[in-house]
Parts: sequence; structure tokens; C-alpha cells
Amino acid sequence: MLHVFCHPIKTNDRLIARARALAYITPMRDLPSNRPDLPAEIARRRTFAIISHPDAGKTTLTEKFLLYGGAIQMAGQVRAKGEARRTRSDFMKMEQDRGISVSASAMSFDFKNFRFNLVDTPGHSDFSEDTYRTLTAVDAAVMVIDGAKGVESQTQKLFEVCRLRDLPILTFCNKMDRESRDTFDIIDEIQENLAIDVTPASWPIGVGRDFLGCYDLLRDRLELMDRADRNKVAESIAIEGLDDPKLAEHIPAALLEQLREEVEMARELLPSLDPQAVLEGHMTPIWFGSAINSFGVQELMNGISAYGPEPQPQSATPRQILPEETKVSGFVFKVQANMDPKHRDRVAFVRLASGHFHRGMKLNHVRSKKPMSITNPVLFLAADRELAEEAWAGDIIGIPNHGQLRIGDTLTEGEALKVTGIPSFAPELLQTVRAGDPLKAKHLEKALMQFAEEGAAKVFKPMIGSGFIVGVVGALQFEVLGSRIELEYGLPVRFEASQFTSARWVHGDKAAVEKLVDANKQHMAQDNDGDVVYLTRLQWDIDRIARDYPDVTLSATKEMMV
Repeated sequence: MLHVFCHPIKTNDRLIARARALAYITPMRDLPSNRPDLPAEIARRRTFAIISHPDAGKTTLTEKFLLYGGAIQMAGQVRAKGEARRTRSDFMKMEQDRGISVSASAMSFDFKNFRFNLVDTPGHSDFSEDTYRTLTAVDAAVMVIDGAKGVESQTQKLFEVCRLRDLPILTFCNKMDRESRDTFDIIDEIQENLAIDVTPASWPIGVGRDFLGCYDLLRDRLELMDRADRNKVAESIAIEGLDDPKLAEHIPAALLEQLREEVEMARELLPSLDPQAVLEGHMTPIWFGSAINSFGVQELMNGISAYGPEPQPQSATPRQILPEETKVSGFVFKVQANMDPKHRDRVAFVRLASGHFHRGMKLNHVRSKKPMSITNPVLFLAADRELAEEAWAGDIIGIPNHGQLRIGDTLTEGEALKVTGIPSFAPELLQTVRAGDPLKAKHLEKALMQFAEEGAAKVFKPMIGSGFIVGVVGALQFEVLGSRIELEYGLPVRFEASQFTSARWVHGDKAAVEKLVDANKQHMAQDNDGDVVYLTRLQWDIDRIARDYPDVTLSATKEMMV
């Protein structure tokens, strides 16, 4: 779907991709250099997303973060046997059954003196739009790479999105306890495919069965992995450089010689760590480890604390929002319905852009110009929530509501600011949806509207005929939608092929749009916001409109703003 980013990256292609995407993404980091220091409570926040190809171990890594942050006592496995602990961050029934993440979930926890706000994103390309919007709400990304597979297609697409936003990226090479590729090959591939400087923060000792642990290049320590207990923190041995005789007590001679050679080569050939280049998004430090064995995770967390950015300014109109401002502002980047099936609830995930928020505050809802009293905001530990008494810029809070808040909405203490750069993409697959029981068509409409506001699918109401057309990015989303409508609303539904293949939003002068609508009724529909949409069968349809109606533009994206 983010077809702009799919090419193997050549410089020319990248420039074109960048130019296209910059048409609707504003760079996040046009920082004034003379800004004052942030208040301590805001400066200790680290808000980041985890991105990777499916099955590289994103969700397992998230679990271990929670384990080290003291948020959970025992990490669940994504594919747990029987009733063993399931992972915390996959809370939908479908995620638990299939062992994949299909919706982004947010979690907050403390680690040492820092407050981590972590967003786990779906790796599946069918859900990349959810991931794309999530990346608008974070200050950095942790890229997880499978040691055996290296950089995969989805990693590359998501990385391009991070680059457009100039997000700092920290890399974790996972699954080192399985057979994996040569360390230099992995680093080379990242540098070549992603065109970013890579500096090793740790170096693996052995691979697969012989994997013993890592040598921490930043602090000259030896980190050994404990294979017996997966939830145990690895032991760490302080040593004086690579010539320390203590090394021979812990590492077999052949592996030790190899380690010394490789580290010497790495220090000669690869750039050393430059914190400023990391913050600017030009360099990524890489840690090696095995998330399922809890190994290498703590070093990565220390790295996020030391080299990750503090909360950053947020682009908005008519002016940028700075995190140190005293007035509270925030924006909705995701809406999740029915997190708790017992209550028909919907929670808007809000990233606070500035200020110090207290429970019970009245905030101005910029789109509707109405004040909203926020009496029961929540902090998340995946599906567990607790009431948030207070929150600071950089935090992600949930606001339960009955449909007032939509993706892209801005909340402020009075000023009419609108956060920019949260896109909505045209769907690539369209199907007609019908309720199994015709008498329940009204219920189906309510369910579809709820999912449309959540951003899980686009729902179009054709101007001629009955029924709804649902548009998604990847085929797996139809399955998820069908199973959620059945589980959450008790409505069996069926999806049928539609004559249309894509949809475009119509922009232009009111008279010109009406002229187009009157002449092409069979192609016209409205989306859940009431905007006019042109449904297409072939590229020829789009070309014909461009030729016959020069005053109207058809666009494949629409900013999630009103």
C-alpha cells in the first residue's frame, strides 16, 4: 500500500519517494536551537515505536521490556502452549489465536530514572496504515531485525516512513541464539539497503548453538546469556578491554580469538557512535541479542535511555507546538473500539504534545469547538488500564468516549491548533458487505461506522443502491473485520466481490464537484465523514475524470483532519 516505498532503494527513487511523501508529511524536526531545557519530568520521557517485518520478534521484545521495567513478573510467549501465559500486548482474540499483532497497542512503564512510552505496531503489511499513523505519535523507533533474514521488505517500507519523519532509529538484531548470518553481512545489508550509518553497540560471541552472549563495546563489559531461565536477567562481567585475562575464563579460546579479530576490524571499519548523528536520524546503533531468552534487551533499554530523544516539537497549524509549553495540547492518533467486550467502549489514544495534564481537566475539542471534560483518562499496560491522575508531554493516554473523538483530532486548552501530518490512504481492495440476517442491516451500519472511525477500514455508502462497500489495504483486514463484527456485535456478515477496485477522494469547487456527481451517479459514494468519493474500476476511469473535469482533483490520500 505504501507503494511509494517498495522499490529497491536507488538514490533517484529515494528522492522521488521523498518528494511524493513530503507533499503531505511535514518534517518533525525543524528545531530552533536556542530552546530552553525541558522540565525534568518531560525530559525523562522516551516515547518510541517498535517496527519490523512480521515474526522478527517485535511482540516478544515488547514483553521483555515490560519484564525489565517491572511491569510484569513473567513474560508470556506469543505462541504459548495450552493455557501458558499469553503475551500482554496482543489483546484481541484474533491476535491471541494467530500469534500475530493486528492493532497497535500502547504501554507505559518506568525503567531506572526514565519513563518509557512504548507502542507495539503490527508488522503485517495488511495493517501498515495503523503503523503509519502510529509513527506520527512517537519520537523514535526501535527496528527489530531477524539475525537469519536480515532486512526484509516490510522493514524497508517502515524504515522509509521513519526517514521521512527524520525519526532517530535504534536497531536490535534478534534471534542470535538461532543459526544467523555473519555479523558483518548483517551490518553491511542495513547500510546498503537503508542507506544509514551503522555502529555496533555490542558484538555477538558465537552464533546459533554456540552463542554465548555479547561483548558490550560501549562499556567494555562481557554479557553472558543464561539459556536455562528465560526470564532471568543475564549476568554482566566488568572487564578491562579485550586483552583482559578474565575473558579466557568465560569464553572458549577459538571464539575468543574470533571475537578479538572481529571487534578490531569493526572498530577500524565502522564509524564510532555519534549521539548527535543518531538524534538526526543519520546513524543507528545496533545491539545483538535474543529477546525470547531475555538477552541483550537491558542493553537496548539503556541505549534508548542514553541516546533516544526526549519529547520533540509537534508540527501543527498555525504554529508548531513545543513540549515545554505550560498549556496542555494533544492529538488522537488511534481509536480502538471494544477493547473490553463487556462494555461497548471506545478509547481514543492521545499523544500529549505539551504541558502537564491533570485528571478532570477541561480541554477544547478543536474540530467541534466544544469543551470536553476528561474525567477518566487511562494509562495502558496493554489491555490492563489504570486511571491516569496526571500525564506529561510525551505520554500516551487513553480517553474513553462515545464517538466524539476521531483520528486526527486535536485537544488544547483553548487555542485553535490543528496537528498536521496524519494521513488516511485510499484502499486497494473493495468488497460489498451484507448482514447474514437482513433484519439486522441497521446494526451492521452501526458496527461499520464504529470500525471506520477507528481507522480499521474505509466504509463507503454508494449514492445508488443499498448496502455498504468496505475498503481495506490488505486482504487479511477483511477476515479481521468479519471476525470482530461477529464477536463484538453478534452479527454474522459476508463479504462479496464488488465491481470497483479503488476509491479516490474528490476535491474541488462546489459547482464542479456537483457537476461530476450528477453525471457519474453510479460511481459516487460518501465516506463515513460525509466526504464525496469516486469509486473506480480501472485506471481509465481516473484518466477520464482528469480529462473531462479539469477543475476537480482525485486524491489517493486525505489528511485525518476536519
